[in-house]
Amino acid sequence: MKKTLKIFCALLLVAVVVNLTACRKKADTDLLEKVEEKGKIKAGVKYDSKPFGFMDADQKLKGFDVDLVKEIAKRLLGDENAVDFQQVTSSNRIFALNSGTVDVVAATMTVNKKRKKVIDFSNPYYIAGQAIMVPKNSDIHSISDLSGKKIIVVLGSTSEKNIKTLVPEAIIGGFRTYTDAFSAIRSRRGDALTTDDTIIAGFLSEDSNFKMLKERYTQEPYALGFKKSKTTKKFQAAINAIIEDMKADGTLENIRKKWMAQFE
Repeated sequence: MKKTLKIFCALLLVAVVVNLTACRKKADTDLLEKVEEKGKIKAGVKYDSKPFGFMDADQKLKGFDVDLVKEIAKRLLGDENAVDFQQVTSSNRIFALNSGTVDVVAATMTVNKKRKKVIDFSNPYYIAGQAIMVPKNSDIHSISDLSGKKIIVVLGSTSEKNIKTLVPEAIIGGFRTYTDAFSAIRSRRGDALTTDDTIIAGFLSEDSNFKMLKERYTQEPYALGFKKSKTTKKFQAAINAIIEDMKADGTLENIRKKWMAQFE
């Protein structure tokens, strides 16, 4: 009986080791191979950042980032619809990457040193700039008028950090999404809103009672985000090559014109 039990335990141990090894190998599988095998890219995009990622009146997902990922899927997998879009926000997009919820993030994400410590980035595909939006009848004409004023920001964005440095005397009102931030400024729960000029342009297309101040306070290079891992390197390299091809053949410029020309 004891001998049988020992044999059973030994076999069980072997089975556990084999299973753990298989799981480890599966976890270590190259992301590019996974994507090609399943024929789908899981992409995190924003649903409230017109004109980069937003739901239209018919509840269809549209925007610059959406078109960019579709074109990548077309060139990588042969089908622009080979994308599983997942909603992300400024505050959860890095978690979505590192948890494996998405393979890549295309969500108006600026490349900076702090983020580069925890995730990897593609080559930049768009250069934005931080701006300020105020009501048309506002007495705020420049950043120097913001001291002591309440400025609305989206939590987790570079704009939040930048404005705290640029106007340390300002009162900051933080919101999790752009929809909530825009709603706050429209209901006058703040004196100004600051974010990238591209996102403000989207707000202005929906409400003509506001204006964007002319000055730009930063350069914000947008790039795709990847989990920082050796398993993502080939996927990242493949997408970088696609982005450079899109720059060279004019496709990226066409996407820019489609979504941004009306605001320039």
